[in-house]
Amino acid sequence: MKLISWNVNGIRAVHKKGALAEIFNTNADIIGIQETKATPDQLVVDIISPPGYFSFFDSAKERKGYSGVAVYTKIQPEKVEYGLGQDEYDLEGRCLILHFKDFVFVTAYFPNGGRDAGHFQFKLRYYEEFLKKMNKLKKKYDTVIFCGDLNVAHNEIDLARPKENANSIGFLPIERAWVDKVQMHGYADTFRTLHPKEIKYSWWDQKTGSRGRNVGWRIDYFFVNQEVMANVKKADILGEIMGSDHAPVVLEIVV
Repeated sequence: MKLISWNVNGIRAVHKKGALAEIFNTNADIIGIQETKATPDQLVVDIISPPGYFSFFDSAKERKGYSGVAVYTKIQPEKVEYGLGQDEYDLEGRCLILHFKDFVFVTAYFPNGGRDAGHFQFKLRYYEEFLKKMNKLKKKYDTVIFCGDLNVAHNEIDLARPKENANSIGFLPIERAWVDKVQMHGYADTFRTLHPKEIKYSWWDQKTGSRGRNVGWRIDYFFVNQEVMANVKKADILGEIMGSDHAPVVLEIVV
């Protein structure tokens, strides 16, 4: 199966640029989208119902044009969960969980945490609740796949300027320690496992035009439970696909 995850930074905008069609043309089996910034009633039919895909959307309940996730899948899921099951974490439309016969697929848009101190604490709580949910799913499924914009670069290799960003949200020790915890709980960062020394980024600051200079961060991930890492055939970042300040990330896995 080919799986893609992409923070589109506005699904209507990438659709107008033709980049969403480019993703559909990759023939991926499942596509996880983050930061849609739209509710389904705001979307045209090409976004809602692309040929060959079932689609599911979760949107922010209180703030229009904020957050939001979507999943396009060629395989009809047996069940779909909208969020983590707690209002505190689900009002912003950050997570979709699709249950299939042999595996579970999760896409999530994790809080940035940079708005204020309260939002940063919300980010840390979200991290913990998300991991609890993944561990519950791991008890039910042999294969757990989760992807999305984690809004954290794990190690120094994962951003262009680690020293300058040592005190920046997105690279703070407490955030990086959570990724360590994810791995200790038995999940593998698929890209870094297959490419331990490769320098490749998935997000660039638009304001500074950093993509052209490749001054970026790797904050978009595919994780799988460690037991199925041997089934992963490819993990990559599709930096050539434009349209967002993030690049799509891809996973090919036998399930």
